[in-house]
Amino acid sequence: MTLSSTLFLRVVIVLIGILALAAMIWFPLTEGRAANLDLLSIYFDFFILYGYAASIPFFVALYQAFKLLGYIGQNKAFSLSSVKSLRTIKYCAIAVAGFIVVGEVLLMITHDGKDDMAGAVSMGIMTTLVSIVIATVAAVFERTLQSAVDIKSENELIV
Repeated sequence: MTLSSTLFLRVVIVLIGILALAAMIWFPLTEGRAANLDLLSIYFDFFILYGYAASIPFFVALYQAFKLLGYIGQNKAFSLSSVKSLRTIKYCAIAVAGFIVVGEVLLMITHDGKDDMAGAVSMGIMTTLVSIVIATVAAVFERTLQSAVDIKSENELIV
């Protein structure tokens, strides 16, 4: 990859992180449950705190993707650190999917029946599927890259 393409992708990752953080700060203020709460009570709501805890693996995965692009830009794509970054991204995607599934179950348990949950459930299913796809792609890339690193190390031993 050229320097400009890795730089562009790194900028995109930073923008995704900034937008996600801004949405996490702004969304609780507009959410329906928080309409009559003061600022401190809004951010100590159980579901808001759960969403913040669930976002930790997302931001870790963004950081690892940023690091991976740095390795690629330095021509260290076939290294153990790249494999480790992909493994971390895989685990983070699995953790995000787990957080979403547990959040959906908690939402169904605490649902009072006043409004329709179809939208929330469908969004949970879609984001869980996206996380599973990301984990699968990261696992495939990890295995392929690990094989390439093994072949590279064998070739270095032969020469």
